[in-house]
Amino acid sequence: MSDDDRVGAPGGEPLPWLPLPPWHEETLAAALERRATWPHALLLHGRAGIGKEALALAFAQALLCETPRADGRACGECPSCRYAIAGQHPDLMRVTQVSFDDDGAPVWKETIGVDRIRDVTAFTQLTAHRQRAKVVVIAPAERMNANAANALLKTLEEPPPATYLLLVAAAPGRLPATIVSRCRKLPVAIPAAAAVVPWLVEQGVAEPALALAQAGGAPFAALAYADAGWQGERRAWLAALADPARLPVLATAARIDAGGKDARRARLAQALDLLLGWAADLARVASGAAPRVHPDCVAVLDRLAPRVAPLPLFRYHRALLRQRALLAHPLQPRLVAEAMLLDYRALFAPA
Repeated sequence: MSDDDRVGAPGGEPLPWLPLPPWHEETLAAALERRATWPHALLLHGRAGIGKEALALAFAQALLCETPRADGRACGECPSCRYAIAGQHPDLMRVTQVSFDDDGAPVWKETIGVDRIRDVTAFTQLTAHRQRAKVVVIAPAERMNANAANALLKTLEEPPPATYLLLVAAAPGRLPATIVSRCRKLPVAIPAAAAVVPWLVEQGVAEPALALAQAGGAPFAALAYADAGWQGERRAWLAALADPARLPVLATAARIDAGGKDARRARLAQALDLLLGWAADLARVASGAAPRVHPDCVAVLDRLAPRVAPLPLFRYHRALLRQRALLAHPLQPRLVAEAMLLDYRALFAPA
């Protein structure tokens, strides 16, 4: 394992521990009831932003704990638990899109490469330092490139004893079928709003229900949506969408560049998510249902929905999804935004 890729490597900071959010308590307990038959490979999958990686780390801590509780939960006090939380457990390896350069600075990468998975293979062949188990958490697993996935397949086919791989994915369909077929699948559901709103209030979110609606029910995404800067940006985009005939396409798309070059891709992702939610709410209102993503825009949606034909709206939503899937590839964010806004305006053009 190379120093610059190892969690807790000399000169590099450990990845921060992710505490288990309260809405995953029941999922954790139910899974640990089956600890006697725990699989060597588990695929946790569900919507982005609901805390799947934190759940995987709670599983990892329980598997490594030296004095687990009667219900299988980690004690939180033994040396293994303390090492895990500190990011220094010798038998726990976390593979993410973050690695460290030669100076110890974190580097974010688009994909998880084959070298990282070769490190996983080497790690699993070592003897456990604390004689409990060896655990690897890969998140997001769908970011493994083809060579990395092929390299992992060899470990999945012949796992060493007492070795557990926990794969976390928001888009499991992007994983090769050969990987998925060798994992036990654990779907992680979107938590109920009643379980999340109090937590968001504790985090200082002023309008938790609205932020959660914009995030599609994903609590950690809701924290980002609650940001005052994003809410101002959202109001500007919604004001433009509210009047398709006068929509200032170039000026609105140019907002993508306002945060500087490094932020353009993230700002485009936010804009595409907003457009996706807006299109979905138009469809809901047209069918007689209430808007789900933008519940504060009922009057505007009621006015616009009757003017959109269902089939073009469906095709527009599909086009947005395709663009959302291409965010990891080279593109011109502002030009993508312009094209999506032009297509939106065309939905309301006279036939």
